[in-house]
Amino acid sequence: MPQFKEEGIVLRTHKLGETDRIITLLSKNSGQIRAVAKGVRKTSSKIGARLEPFMAVEAQFYKGKSLDVVTQVETLASYGKQIVSDYDSYLAGSKMLETAERLTRETSTQQHYQLLMGALRSLSRFEHDPQSITNSYQLRALSLSGWTPSFDQCSGCQSEGPNERFLVQVGGAVCEQCAPPEANRLHPNTMILLGALLSGDWSIVDDADSFSAEQASGIIRAFLQWHLERGLKSMDISETK
Repeated sequence: MPQFKEEGIVLRTHKLGETDRIITLLSKNSGQIRAVAKGVRKTSSKIGARLEPFMAVEAQFYKGKSLDVVTQVETLASYGKQIVSDYDSYLAGSKMLETAERLTRETSTQQHYQLLMGALRSLSRFEHDPQSITNSYQLRALSLSGWTPSFDQCSGCQSEGPNERFLVQVGGAVCEQCAPPEANRLHPNTMILLGALLSGDWSIVDDADSFSAEQASGIIRAFLQWHLERGLKSMDISETK
């Protein structure tokens, strides 16, 4: 069987049999990889701890018919210990991994990999509010997948903003003339915050008020659900927190 080597971030794992696991990785160059890691649930396994969610690894695989087989693993970055030590960070990281898994099932680019790597690094270092890191990651990941929201120009008539209405179904802000009754009315600061989350302007994000941050999170959740056609399981967990 041919062998290949790839860098990847572990997105999720599933038990297989008594001692094995199926590992789903977002790789740097080959999109999503699903592979069997044999014997990793044994206490004697030397690579089991390296194949947990939030880990960035370089792995060697045998190419299989349906699933590849992991043969060697080297750790590139270990973000899991820091992330799981803080509940809010763990919830935020879980949302990012599930978002990445859903968005890259069919196609992905190196930018998807690099964006997730950067977001997990920031989360593990507690550089910003965990929810803000997740919000920024999700907006930017959606944009990489072809769904870039507009937070200024009207999505209907293309008139320049600022606009205070937002409609998920048309992809962003709408002016008063184009806005149907169901369009959300957002506080002007929320529109500014959403734009900053998309562009990565942390000077604005870190200074946002709690109302704008909560309103922005709701819009991002709705926008993500619209394009993925159903919500994230990790979002449901955070809602009951």
